[in-house]
Amino acid sequence: MRLAALTFALTAALSAALPAQADWKPSGPVKLEIGFGPGGETDTMGRAIAAEMEKQTGWDVIAENKPGGGGVAMFTGVGAAAPDGLTVGMGVSMPVLINLVLRGDKLPFKLDSFDYLATVTRAQVAIVARADAPFDDLAGLVAWSKANGGAPVAFDAKPQELILRAVNKQDDAGIRPVSSKSSAEMIQNLLGEHVVASFAAGAHIEYLKTGALKMLASATGDRHAYAPDTRTLREQGYDLAVDPWFYFAAPAGLPADAKAALAGALDAAITSDTVRKLVANAFHADVDNRGPAGTAKMMQDGIGSVTVLFGQ
Repeated sequence: MRLAALTFALTAALSAALPAQADWKPSGPVKLEIGFGPGGETDTMGRAIAAEMEKQTGWDVIAENKPGGGGVAMFTGVGAAAPDGLTVGMGVSMPVLINLVLRGDKLPFKLDSFDYLATVTRAQVAIVARADAPFDDLAGLVAWSKANGGAPVAFDAKPQELILRAVNKQDDAGIRPVSSKSSAEMIQNLLGEHVVASFAAGAHIEYLKTGALKMLASATGDRHAYAPDTRTLREQGYDLAVDPWFYFAAPAGLPADAKAALAGALDAAITSDTVRKLVANAFHADVDNRGPAGTAKMMQDGIGSVTVLFGQ
């Protein structure tokens, strides 16, 4: 009798632990809307995840490009869609967060307009210098800048420029931000000695391996797995970070079973060998799915980081 009761209890516990996706299926095609144009890294990754979802679940998953405003146009549509599990958006956190902080009163959506489902990976943003640079961290870069009439430092995104300006404000460092078009351009300018330091978001890793570059700081919220001894900006005394996450969200108000099913299907696709290899090749990073609760926390924490960056 006791054995039967124990067996029943174990079966119930295991059933409760199983994802709810087995009990929910979409009533039609699932649109996976990508907030950027075709051909880019976000598009490539989104389409690979859509294909994996379709293969693993048997659902009809259609990837569609909805570019505009760094994902704002796409999430405007997603936020207004019916919460029936048939519309999912894929975007990058920083452009959305910046818009929410700077002009949130003009946007048709808020942070709580969505049910957050999954993250894929985070861009590995770092500050790097040539291996022969006479400094090894941010304090050294600041000291060099003060002693040499200003240090030219490359950036290719607004949050990166704001970090440099915040360092200048904190330390009167005199760093001179140098606008660039891409990580590749920043690295070439660094190697060509046109700048003394640079931001980078993955393109620098091969140069760290060859010894051509060294890493001064992680510009994200924590240390990078490939450089565990390099401290973050916060660890070096600057309350600053940029955390551009690739993430998925749906309209707020999804039924619990639909949300669980979508989150489970996304997780299986994101952690597949195909997507793992794609992320490793494109971003020199591992997949990191933080799930619904972790994705929501990432966005909430990101609002605070961006608010600090923009001095709001």
